[in-house]
Amino acid sequence: MKTLKINHIFSIIILLVSVSIYSQNKRPNIIYIMSDDHAAQAIGAYGGMLSKLNPTPNIDKLASEGILFKNAFCNNSICTPSRASIISGQYPQTNGVLDLDDSLEVEKQYLPIELKKLGYSTAIIGKWHLKNEPVNFDFYKVLPSQGQYFNPTFLEKGKGTWPKNEVKSVGHSSDVITDLTINYLKGVDKSKPFFVMHHYKAPHDMFEYAPRYEDYLKNVEIPEPASMYNQPFFGSAGTRGKKDSLVNFIGTSISPRHTVNIGKTPTNYADRFFGDTADPKLATHLAYQKYLKDYLRCVKGVDDNLGRLFDYLKKEGLWENTIIIYTGDQGMMLGEHDFIDKRWMYDEAMRMPFIVHYPKKIQKGQESDLLINNTDYAPTMIDLAGGKVPEYMQGFSFKNTLEGKSQPNWRDATYYRYWMHMIHHYVPAHFGVRTKDYKLIFYYGSHYLTKNQFTNQYWTKTYVGFDEETPHTWEFYDLKNDPQELHNKYNDPAFKTIIEELKEEIKKQREELNETDIKYPHIQKIIDENWNN
Repeated sequence: MKTLKINHIFSIIILLVSVSIYSQNKRPNIIYIMSDDHAAQAIGAYGGMLSKLNPTPNIDKLASEGILFKNAFCNNSICTPSRASIISGQYPQTNGVLDLDDSLEVEKQYLPIELKKLGYSTAIIGKWHLKNEPVNFDFYKVLPSQGQYFNPTFLEKGKGTWPKNEVKSVGHSSDVITDLTINYLKGVDKSKPFFVMHHYKAPHDMFEYAPRYEDYLKNVEIPEPASMYNQPFFGSAGTRGKKDSLVNFIGTSISPRHTVNIGKTPTNYADRFFGDTADPKLATHLAYQKYLKDYLRCVKGVDDNLGRLFDYLKKEGLWENTIIIYTGDQGMMLGEHDFIDKRWMYDEAMRMPFIVHYPKKIQKGQESDLLINNTDYAPTMIDLAGGKVPEYMQGFSFKNTLEGKSQPNWRDATYYRYWMHMIHHYVPAHFGVRTKDYKLIFYYGSHYLTKNQFTNQYWTKTYVGFDEETPHTWEFYDLKNDPQELHNKYNDPAFKTIIEELKEEIKKQREELNETDIKYPHIQKIIDENWNN
C-alpha cells in the first residue's frame, strides 16, 4: 500500500513536470535577425528604385508571409547607440549609450535577462558592438568590435576570459555566422523555447563581399537618385553652410563634393576610386555604381544565407513555432542627397526595415504604418513570449498590431537625436521628431562634450571641425507631398502652426524620455537662443 502511494505521488510529479515542459514548449521560439546598415530601400519588399534588381528574394518572401512595417525608425542612426536601445528598450540618456564611444553596462542587457526569466535559452551570434561582455546570454560567439569580413575572429563564451576568449574561423563572415547559428540550433535544448540574436556584419562598409558575387550586377546599370546631382531647395545653413559655404565640409559624399580627407584617404567615393577622372559628373556616376554594386553584393550574401537558415528551420520542424524578425540596426544613405553612411535624420538613414513572420499568430501579406522605433523591439518580444513589459523600459509593445488588433494610445511622433558632431562622416549634431506626415529637425551643431573634455579622445587626432559649432538651423519637410525630403519648408507660412505644434512635441518628448540637455548647458544655451529663429 505504501509502495502504491509513493508510485502515485511519483506519477503526479512526472505529470506536472511534463505539463510544465509542454507549457514552455507552447511559447514561441524567437530568432531576431539583424544586418548592419541594411537600408529599407535596398529590400525588394519595400519597393523603390532598387526593387527591380531583386536583391532580397528570401527577405521579400518572409515579408509576404508575415507583416512589414513601413514606419520603423531608430532614435540614433549609428551602430552602438541603436543596438543599445534595441536590447535595453531605452533611449540613450537612460541606457547610457550616446555615441560610439560608450558601452552598455552589463546590468542593462535587459532583453536576454527578461527572456531567461520566462524559461528561454538565450544566445547571440555575430556582431555585438556593445563593448562589454554579453554575459547575460547563455551562449555567445560574437565579433570583437566591427570584426572582419573574411576569416573573422570571434569571442566565444567558455573559451577563456573576455576579451581574450578568441576563436578563429575561415570564410566570409556572412557564411560563417549562418553556419554558427545553424550549428547552435542543432544542439540547443529543445525542451524549452530558444531566443537567438543572429547578427550579420554585412553590409557595413567597406562592403567586402564573398568572391562568388563578383559577377552579380556586373553588367547592370543601377538607377541613381536625382538628388545626388541636383537639389536646390534641400537642407539649410546647418547642412550646407551660410550661402553654401560648407558644402565641401559637411557630409561625406559620393561625388567629389566633400574635400576633407582622413589622412590620405578621400572622404568622397569619386576621388577615392576614380580620382583620375576629369569629369566630376562622370566620376560621380562611376563612384555611385561601385558603391551600390559592392553594397548590394554584400546584401545578396546576407539574403542567400537567410535562405539556408530558413531551409534548416523548415526541415527541422521549427518554422511554424518560431517568430522570425528581420531588421537592420539603422538605415543607410545610398547616394540620396549625395550622402553616404548613416547618422542623418533623413528617412534613408533613420528608417529601419522591420519584418515579422510567425504563422501561428500573424496573418500573411500585411503592411503596417504604425510609427514604431527601436526602443519598442524588446518590449514587443517580451510580450510575444508571454511576459510582462518591465516598467523600466521606455518603449512599448506593438503585439496587438502583429496579431491584427487595434493599438490604442500609440505615439503620433518619434524622437531622434544624433549626438556626435563632425566626426567620421562630418555630420553635425541634431535632433527632431517625425510623424507619419511631417518631420522637424534642429541642427544645434555642437558636440555634447566641452572643449576641455576632448583630451585623449581618439578622434581629435584624425578629424577636424568637431571643436567648432556649425550653423544652428531648422529644417521642416512635408512628407506627404515631399517623401524624398527635397524641399525644406521651414520658412513657409503655410506650415507655421504645424511647426509650432512639432516644437511643442519635441519639448514634451525630451522631458518624458529623459532626453533634455540639463547635463549639457552649453547646448541648452544654443537651443534657447535659436528656438524661435
